[in-house]
Amino acid sequence: NDDAELEAVLASLKTNIKVVGCGGGGCNTINRLAEEGIPGVELVACNTDAQHLLAIHAPRKILLGRRLTRGLGAGALPQVGEQAAREAEDEIKKALASSDMVFITLGLGGGTGTGSASVVAQAAKDANGGNPLTIAVCTLPFTSEGLVRGENAAWGLERLRASIDTVITIPNDRLLELVPRCRSRRRSRSPTRSSPG
Repeated sequence: NDDAELEAVLASLKTNIKVVGCGGGGCNTINRLAEEGIPGVELVACNTDAQHLLAIHAPRKILLGRRLTRGLGAGALPQVGEQAAREAEDEIKKALASSDMVFITLGLGGGTGTGSASVVAQAAKDANGGNPLTIAVCTLPFTSEGLVRGENAAWGLERLRASIDTVITIPNDRLLELVPRCRSRRRSRSPTRSSPG
């Protein structure tokens, strides 16, 4: 079994990999990973929205900005997301201690993910003597979401690049282009329906 073999290799390497979801989009990714049961990876969810965080199935959850936002979200303001993450910096460092590799997942353009990701990346470095490899995987907002979200994304991406080893960006517009192709392929493979009559 390939999975068992890979698990044995990971165990022998004793690599401590953590995946952190920042904001709503990042926490949704953490939820999907938790449901899949990815072995050898520790999942951490960070959000300013307490209600959304409660619905996430991660073993470790961090409410950002407990005093600043009182669990009500960042209001699509990245600066609030950044301040909220700074407020929880000690808790973030504790969660990311003893990491060899930290993946950060987020959707750029909103408040919490956009603002907190660079703080989380720096906290990962600080908690581990600057050693862990840090990689961000983030989506860029749809063009249709407007100028403000695009500007927020650019602001957050610039800050993130200054504090992380590698950034992988995925434009939502590009993903949308792929959806019709996937749907048409699925339809072509599905059995044809007979018309009533």
